[in-house]
Amino acid sequence: MIPTTLTLSLHAELNRKWTQYPSLKDTPEEGREELFRKKLKQCEMLVSFTPLTDKDSSLQAVRKNSQTLKRAALLDLVEYVNTPSGQKIFTESMMGPLVQMVEVNISRSLPFCKPDFDVEEDEPTLDLAWPHLQVVYELFLRFVVSSEVNAKDAKKYITAKLCLTLINLFDSEDPRERDYLKTILHRIYGKFMSHRSYIRKAINNVFYTFIYESEYHNGIGELLEILGSIINGFAIPLKAEHTTFLQKALLPLHKHVGFSAYQQQLSFCLIQFVEKDPDTASFIIKKLIELWPWCNSQKQVLYINELEELLELLGFDQLLTVKSLLFTHLGKLVGSSHFQVSERALCLWNNSHLVNSGCLSRQLAADLLPVIFAPLFFKSDNHWNSIVEGLAKSVQKLYQEFDPALYDQVAAEQSKAGVKFRGHQGVEEKILQAWEDVEKST
Repeated sequence: MIPTTLTLSLHAELNRKWTQYPSLKDTPEEGREELFRKKLKQCEMLVSFTPLTDKDSSLQAVRKNSQTLKRAALLDLVEYVNTPSGQKIFTESMMGPLVQMVEVNISRSLPFCKPDFDVEEDEPTLDLAWPHLQVVYELFLRFVVSSEVNAKDAKKYITAKLCLTLINLFDSEDPRERDYLKTILHRIYGKFMSHRSYIRKAINNVFYTFIYESEYHNGIGELLEILGSIINGFAIPLKAEHTTFLQKALLPLHKHVGFSAYQQQLSFCLIQFVEKDPDTASFIIKKLIELWPWCNSQKQVLYINELEELLELLGFDQLLTVKSLLFTHLGKLVGSSHFQVSERALCLWNNSHLVNSGCLSRQLAADLLPVIFAPLFFKSDNHWNSIVEGLAKSVQKLYQEFDPALYDQVAAEQSKAGVKFRGHQGVEEKILQAWEDVEKST
C-alpha cells in the first residue's frame, strides 16, 4: 500500500526533532549570532494547526508541543531584536536566513472565498496558524524598518518575487494578517526604491483582475490605503503611467458590487490625486457621473458623499468645465424618487464651503436655480418625508435670500413652461398665483 501525502505528513510530524535552545539574552555575546541563526533555521519547520480527531491523540500531544516550542523560539527572536544590546543583529550574513524563514512561513495558498460570503455581514475566517504567523510578521517588520538594514545590501533578499508574494496574500480573510501586510509593504515601498515601479504594477494587476475577472478580494481596502500614501508622493506633472492608473484602475473600482467595503479608501486616493493635480478633478467628476448607479439607492448615497468631497476641492476653472453636466446631475438627484438620495443631495446645501464659494454659491445661482427649481418645488410641497420637505424649503429660502429678483424670474419662467409641473396637482396654480402677487406688488 502506498502511503498518502497526509500519512507521510503525520509521520514526519511524529518523528520531527525539536531542540529547545536557551534564550538569546542568556547566551554570551559571542555565541548569539550563531544561536540566532539556529533558531531561524528551526523556525523554518512548519507546524500544522489543523484540528485532529480523538484517534490522533498521540499526534495531538506532539503537535501541541511543537507549536509551543516554535512560538517560544519566534518570540525569543523578536524580543532579542527589540531589546537594544549595542550589538549589530541584522548583519548581511543574517539577512538571507531571516528572509528565507519568513518566506517559508508565509508562502501558502489561501482558501477559496465562499461564494455566498458577505463582507459586511459574515465573520471572516481567521487563520489557525496566526499564533506563529503574527510573530513571523512582527520579526520581518522589525527587520524592514531597522536602521541597520541598508536597502542596497538587503535588496538581493527582499526581491520582487517576495513583494509579489506579499501582495497576493492581501486576499487573506484574516484582517490581522492584512494589517501587517499593509504596514510591511508600505515600508518596503518607502525603503527599496528599485521595487516601487514593480509594486505599483503588481497592485494594478490585482485591481484589473478584481474589476474584470473575479467577484471578490479581501484586501482592496488595504491596498488602496497604501496607494493613498504613494499617490501623495507622485511628482508633478503626473506621469502618463499615473493618469492611466487613475483612469483604468481606480475609477472603474466604483462599478464593482463590493464598492461599499472600500469606498472611503478609494475616495481618499481620488482626493490625493486632486490635491496633487487639480486638473484631474473635472475628469474624475465627469467619470463619477458617467458611472452613477441609478438603480442602487444605497450606492448613490455613497457616491454623493464622494462627490461632495471632490466638489470641495474643485477650483473655479475646473468647475466651469463640468458646470452644465454637474448642475443637470444635481437636479436629477434632488428630484430622485428615493427619499434617502434626495435627502443626501439636499444636504449638499448645508456645506458652507460649497454655498459660500463653491458650485452652490450665489455667483452661479443663475445657472443652477433653473435646473433644480422644479424638483425643489415638488419636494417642498408637502413631501411625505418631513426631513426632505424641510431641506427643500431651506434651499428655496437660501436662493430667495441670495437674489429675490432671480428667484421670481425663474419661478415665472418655470410656470410659463408648465411642462415640468404636469401631473402635480396645484403646483402650476400656486406658482402663477405667487407670480401674480409679485407683479401686483410692483
